[in-house]
Amino acid sequence: MRIFVKAKPGAKVEEVIKVDAEHFVVAVKEPPVQGRANAAIIKALAAYFKAAPSRVRIVSGHFSREKIVEIT
Repeated sequence: MRIFVKAKPGAKVEEVIKVDAEHFVVAVKEPPVQGRANAAIIKALAAYFKAAPSRVRIVSGHFSREKIVEIT
């Protein structure tokens, strides 16, 4: 399954908000430095979808707030 994610790094509260079937907003506390925010986004999405973090992968948008994420 592929979803579109809008990242909000440096947020005060970590949360995953479902906008529609394919679009999500993920707020994480980690700053966008050295991939820490991406790792936190993967962890948050894995918890939301009840999947292992190894099954969540950022396909596109590693350096952007708009990301495409694949969950297997």
